[in-house]
Amino acid sequence: MSVEFVHPRLGEEVQALAGYYTLLKELRLKHNDREVLCITGMGAVEASCCGSRSFHYAIVPGYVVSWKSRVNEEGLPVSEVEPVSEEATKQEIVETLEATEGIFQSDVEFW
Repeated sequence: MSVEFVHPRLGEEVQALAGYYTLLKELRLKHNDREVLCITGMGAVEASCCGSRSFHYAIVPGYVVSWKSRVNEEGLPVSEVEPVSEEATKQEIVETLEATEGIFQSDVEFW
């Protein structure tokens, strides 16, 4: 089952209650003759009861079915993706992100 993915604006700092986050880049990772869309970002917690921390993370919407095939009403490109469901495949993608981007398993979120 595929779903729509609205490509976010990259490089814009988004303020949150205790800090901020910034989406940094889109990756199209080759995996088993398909492409997997990954978005990397950086988050910072500046004002929490437990101290401050910054970290890099990745969001994995899924396999690319169609790439930026249309534009939404806000002018943002929209792709169609198929979420990754197999646990072994998720682990392989996490290992690739750790090796290439320095992003750890606990900081990778799959749709």
